[in-house]
Amino acid sequence: MPPSSRPSSITTGSRPHPHDHAPLTPSGLRQSRTVSSSSTNDDITEHPPGPSTHHDPFDDETNETTSLLHNERVHDGPCDHGTFSPRVSSPPPRTGTRDAEMGSVADADSESSAPSSETQLKNWRKTFSNRVKSKKMADSGNLARQHGVKDSWSMYLSYYVPFLIWIKQYKWSWLKGDFTAAITIASMYLPMALSYADNLAHVPPINGLYAFAINPFVYALLGSCPLMVVGPEAAGSLLIGSIVKNSIDLGRGEDDNAVLQAKVAGVAVGIAGATVFLMGVFRLGFLDSVLSRPFLRGFISAIGVVIFIDQLIPVLGLNRAARSTPGVTHGSTVQKLEFVLTHLGDRHSLTAIVGIVGFVVIMVLREIKRRLQPRYPGVAYFPDRLIVVVLSTVLAWSLGWEEQGVPVLGEVKAASGHVFTFRNPFQLSHMTHIRDAMGTSFLIGMLGFFESSVAAKSLGGQEIVEGMQLSPNRELVALGAANLVGACFMAIPAFGGYGRSKVNKSTGGKSPMSSILLSIITVICIFFLLPWFYYLPKPVLSALIMAVAWSLIEEAPHDVKFFLRIKGWTELSLMVLILAVTVFFSLNLGIAIGIGLSLLQVVRNATRPRIQILGRIPNSDRFANAEEHPEELEFVEGCLIVKIPEPLTFANTGQLKNRLRRLEFYGTGNAHPALPRLRPQASNKNVIFDIHGVTSMDGSGTQVLEEIVRNYRDRGVRVFFSRPISRDNKVWHLLERSGIVELVGGRHRFVDDVKDALRMTEIEDFEETGACARASDDLS
Repeated sequence: MPPSSRPSSITTGSRPHPHDHAPLTPSGLRQSRTVSSSSTNDDITEHPPGPSTHHDPFDDETNETTSLLHNERVHDGPCDHGTFSPRVSSPPPRTGTRDAEMGSVADADSESSAPSSETQLKNWRKTFSNRVKSKKMADSGNLARQHGVKDSWSMYLSYYVPFLIWIKQYKWSWLKGDFTAAITIASMYLPMALSYADNLAHVPPINGLYAFAINPFVYALLGSCPLMVVGPEAAGSLLIGSIVKNSIDLGRGEDDNAVLQAKVAGVAVGIAGATVFLMGVFRLGFLDSVLSRPFLRGFISAIGVVIFIDQLIPVLGLNRAARSTPGVTHGSTVQKLEFVLTHLGDRHSLTAIVGIVGFVVIMVLREIKRRLQPRYPGVAYFPDRLIVVVLSTVLAWSLGWEEQGVPVLGEVKAASGHVFTFRNPFQLSHMTHIRDAMGTSFLIGMLGFFESSVAAKSLGGQEIVEGMQLSPNRELVALGAANLVGACFMAIPAFGGYGRSKVNKSTGGKSPMSSILLSIITVICIFFLLPWFYYLPKPVLSALIMAVAWSLIEEAPHDVKFFLRIKGWTELSLMVLILAVTVFFSLNLGIAIGIGLSLLQVVRNATRPRIQILGRIPNSDRFANAEEHPEELEFVEGCLIVKIPEPLTFANTGQLKNRLRRLEFYGTGNAHPALPRLRPQASNKNVIFDIHGVTSMDGSGTQVLEEIVRNYRDRGVRVFFSRPISRDNKVWHLLERSGIVELVGGRHRFVDDVKDALRMTEIEDFEETGACARASDDLS
């Protein structure tokens, strides 16, 4: 039937309110809940609504390969008559097959002279290129050629190796800002790297410097965020320390075996890097949304508490007493806090003074910078931490603190005796360490990626360098590659950090060149400045870490206040649980419980059906969710209208039958199943499924829907589907192949709107009533 002859009430068109079930032509059908009103619509039976009345897109001369963007024009001269200008007609459909076209080309070639070797080589390259390119790259190539854009391998290579983009745009005027930012970051964070390695990761301090010498350089080549600077973080270093301690507890080595500790750290970082790298290769960048915000906040706050209490022992000079007391060094955070409170009398006085004064000075300078920076932006350049480190080192050397019992960093050297020793972290001889570190290493990679993702999204990627697009998948590849290379030199884990990257941006950083310069500065320090770190007091390094731990803890009250204001008891409970388990038991147990609960929440939300029962808005043909305001809506007599607003997959169809049963029995999904049936059976004589939101289905979802429809038909219930997706879509093909279309009675039961389905129910009710009346007349 041509489109012009279909009833006006069924003709498709654009709806002013896509989320409302508003029909194009208002109808009074079933408003009085009687069948008699349908008698006035006899003409409707001539053209039953359904997908068969739709204009089939395959009847057009165009097809899926027709470009949406044409360079063709309907006339010469400028087009000044609006967006909806007349277009030239599409070319006539090609009647020949692709094989025929290829044959004609072959015939033409045979008539010409034999191609030269250069032509053959060019054709071979083109064939190889077409085979290697993905479908998306091939489609992009066709689109580029249509618009006169050169399609080359260098374009795609630049996308995956952003170094090729920003290095072409680099200006010498940027060098001053990049160098200033690199110097500033080095002065602030190189001492922190020493602290993380020595006090948290329990590896030689030089391994912390390796993380700044290698990882920023690799990330500058592959990273998609030009202003982000990667480096070691407290959380990752603490987790490495837990792996090293666990290895010692299992009898793999001794506390003073620096070579073993560096080896274990390299294996753990290698696993973390490989995990993140493979996640990027398999395009799992969406996983940054899996772990909830309460989990991350609770875990980061727990790490802050653990670090702060751990560092109280070296800051107060209780190292000797802790080593002599069994169960303290590798004990829980509560045990360490109890030890600190009960052994304050055993402290080393000078060490405690140096550590406490250092912590107070660091916190005071930090607060002064925070208050002055909005008014005086240049304060960000002030290297407060470097001044504390240099001043304390000079005092330790001149006043002989080492002889007075204050522990100093000592000789900073590689565990193997040689700087930048290459060691493959995935050797078979390391298999025992790999098994021990697998779970915690995975978490190191995930947490590092989450923090990097937050930093990258906050910084953006296109302020300075054009063409660099932020991509979670490429970030995973860049961060994974950086840590894989770092692991080969036993560096501690390094990921992007917002604070460090913000310093880079505020001190003049313009491009990833600042990361490369930071790596160069770190290498210079490793080769020439290591002797200068000998007299660096360890209490000062611990004080630096305590300041970082305090910054992790002080972020929690804001989230706690927010969840209290919105009464988010579930989120608060998760935060408190993770914090309590981590502090009272262990970091690994807190991690396991937090991830388990977060994944359970994800699975619970994914598997919960979101179907709705619809009711009519009085005096209209619009429909809304009847469970929200049932008193404001009216139910249509003899009809159960169910909206399925989401794709049907194996995850969310497990409880679909039970959910539908509750809607049938009670008219709401909130009723307890112990109640007796409240809706009469006659109210479900017709079931109308609004499937506009079912944009995709898998095999399991299709099977469950088929079972539901078959059950209804076996019970004599008529089934209709409104607002189905296009017949060209995979959903429609699944509906046909599964037999659902045939089960419901054919394509005419798939209609354009709920209103059309209601009209069909009235028609069929009227026909059944008339047939029954004629049968009774015949019998009489």
